[in-house]
Amino acid sequence: MLKKVYDDGTEKEKKHNRAVTVTLLAAALWGLSLCGCTGKEAGSSVSEPANEAVLDNTERNVREDTADAVRFDLSLDGYEPLKKEYNFYFTYKLVHPWWDAVALGVEDAAKQYEEKGVIINYEYLAPNSASAEDQVRRLSDASLRDFDVIGVDVADVEMVAPAINSLMEEGHKVMTFSSSDASKEDGCMRIAYVGNTHNYEDGAELTEALCKKLGYRGKIAVLVGNEGAPCHEERALGVQDVIAKYPDMKIVELAYDEDSIDKAYRFTQGFLERHKDLAGIVCCNMSNPVGAARAVIEAGRQEEIVIVGMDHDAEALRYLGDGVIYALGVQDCYSIGFDTVQVAVKIADGLLPGEAYPEKTEEKTTIIYQEGASQMLQTLYGEID
Repeated sequence: MLKKVYDDGTEKEKKHNRAVTVTLLAAALWGLSLCGCTGKEAGSSVSEPANEAVLDNTERNVREDTADAVRFDLSLDGYEPLKKEYNFYFTYKLVHPWWDAVALGVEDAAKQYEEKGVIINYEYLAPNSASAEDQVRRLSDASLRDFDVIGVDVADVEMVAPAINSLMEEGHKVMTFSSSDASKEDGCMRIAYVGNTHNYEDGAELTEALCKKLGYRGKIAVLVGNEGAPCHEERALGVQDVIAKYPDMKIVELAYDEDSIDKAYRFTQGFLERHKDLAGIVCCNMSNPVGAARAVIEAGRQEEIVIVGMDHDAEALRYLGDGVIYALGVQDCYSIGFDTVQVAVKIADGLLPGEAYPEKTEEKTTIIYQEGASQMLQTLYGEID
C-alpha cells in the first residue's frame, strides 16, 4: 500500500487533491499509445512553425516532436534499492495543476518500486499561494519527523537556501526538484537537483520567437510569476537579455502575477489600457498565458498582439491552436516527478552525486507552435478535434 499524504492532512490511495490530475492521469494512459519512443533528451528542443511549401514534412515532424515533449512510458533504471521502505517529504511552491502533473510521475515511480517489493511513502505538500516563509516552516516541521529525504522546489533562494543549509548541517538529506533549484553557486548545500536546468534559455528562446514574429520591432510587456522564484526570475532575465539585443524593441512593463490567472488577466488589462501600441507579451509561468490571452481576446486585440509563454495548461493549448497564443514552452513534468523519486532513493541509500546519478538531472522543454497544439491536447488531455 502506497501512503500519500496531502495538504488537507488526509491519506489517499490513487487520488490527488485536484480534479485536473484525474484528467491528466487518463491522458497519461492515452499518451502511452502516442509516444512509443525510448530514451530521454536533455535541454530544449524547438518545433518550428510550418512552411506551406513543405507542409507535409513539417506536420510529420511536429507530430513527432510534440509526442515526445512529455513522456509517460518511463521505467526504473537498474539500481537496486538497499531498503524495502522509504519515507520522503516533498514540498513545492503552491497547489497548482503544473505540480499535479509532476505528482503523476512521482506516483508512477512509486508504483513501479512497489512492484519490485519496495514501498515508497511520500508526502507531497504545498500552500495555496506561494510563500517562502511558509516553505521554510514546512521544511522545519519536516525536519522533526523521520524522513529519509526532504525535497523542495525552492520558492525563494535567499530565504530558503539558509533553511536547507541548516537541515543539511543537522544531518538531514535534502534535495531540490521540479522547476527551481538553489545550487552550490547560490551558497546552498543541497545534495542534488532534478528538473528544469535551463529556465534562462527557455525565456530567451520564447522571446527570440516573439521577436522574429514581430520583425524585431515593438513594445513588450512581461508577466513573471513569483518574485524571487528562481525559475520565473531566470526566464524573465532571458527575456530581458534578448530584448536588449534589438534596438527597436522595448519592455514597457514587467509585473509579478504570483502564478495567478486572475492576476495575470488584470495586469494584462492594465497593459492594454496604458499601451495602445503594445505588440507582444512574454509569459514566464503556466498561469499567465491564460490570463493574458483572456484579456487580449476581451479587448479584441488578438490579431495584433503576439503572446508567448510556458507550459501545458489545456486552455492555453486551445488558445495556441486558435492562434491567440503564438508559442508555448512545454516542460516534461511527468519525467521530473519520476526521476525525483529515483534520485531520492539513491540519496537515501547514501550515494553521492556522480556515483549513480548526476548532481543535476536535466529535464527538457519543447517549444510548441500552433501546428502542434492539437497533438499536445490529444497527448495530455485526450482531446481530439
